[in-house]
Amino acid sequence: MKSTSKLGRDGRFWGLVMIAPTIIGLMILNIIPFFQTIYMSFSKTKAFGAYQFCGLENYLEMFRNAEFWKANWNSIYFCILTVPVGVFLALIVAVLLNAKIKGKTAFRAIFFLPMVVAPAAVAMVWKWIFNAEYGILNQVLGTNIRWLTDPKIVLVTCAIVSIWSSIGYDAVLLLSGIQNISQSLYEAAELDGASKIRQFFSITLPMVSPTLFVVLIMRLMASLKVYDLIYMMVEQTNPALTSAQSLMYLFYRESFVAGNKGYASAIVVWTVLLIGLVTLVQFIGQKKWVNYEV
Repeated sequence: MKSTSKLGRDGRFWGLVMIAPTIIGLMILNIIPFFQTIYMSFSKTKAFGAYQFCGLENYLEMFRNAEFWKANWNSIYFCILTVPVGVFLALIVAVLLNAKIKGKTAFRAIFFLPMVVAPAAVAMVWKWIFNAEYGILNQVLGTNIRWLTDPKIVLVTCAIVSIWSSIGYDAVLLLSGIQNISQSLYEAAELDGASKIRQFFSITLPMVSPTLFVVLIMRLMASLKVYDLIYMMVEQTNPALTSAQSLMYLFYRESFVAGNKGYASAIVVWTVLLIGLVTLVQFIGQKKWVNYEV
């Protein structure tokens, strides 16, 4: 009995040792900086990196700022543009990649390739494609559309690149969910004379809904905190910057360009609350459409 309890204690000890680097890294790189950000959001930046407590002044200034509300709308609009279309296309691609076709392994690699390409390289290629003067897209269409400088369509242009970049990753996740569906369900449906479309809506979609829910949550979070794509696609001298600027882009400008880290921290806290609210709504709503039955 003693040897068994000692073995249990040793197992717990070595288990803690093994997870200690992850826990320490999480504390240093995520948890502690997050609480520091909350504190900074209630402070004003002083000289030499000092901070002075100012209460709700940063938040009041933020809520009175029209640029902040514009960035809010841009972030939400970006979600509306990217999430429904991106998840739908990823689901279609996952279904097609699961079909019995030749070279489907190569197709999976091709669709996943944008995820392993450097974001800077992706942005550079797409900026060439969307260039108003010599871009290949205007050359093919025979138009002179200002894809990246027109305030009305600049965010749509960025959304196209975002969907193209993420569709492969989402499709791979959905494909893993589809492949876990029992083939006996499809065999029974075929015996009953159900068509492929009927099988998709009656079997595939309900059974893959847990994975679809996870993908939806991930894509919503990524879209609400988008920064790098807009930063690389839309330059600071671009006249359409205001129409493309997201909350995280505004945070970057206020923190690292203007040096107003207290106000920038308030933007981050607001973004976290916004993401939390959207995620909460999703978790409440998932009870009506996510099927966890095996």
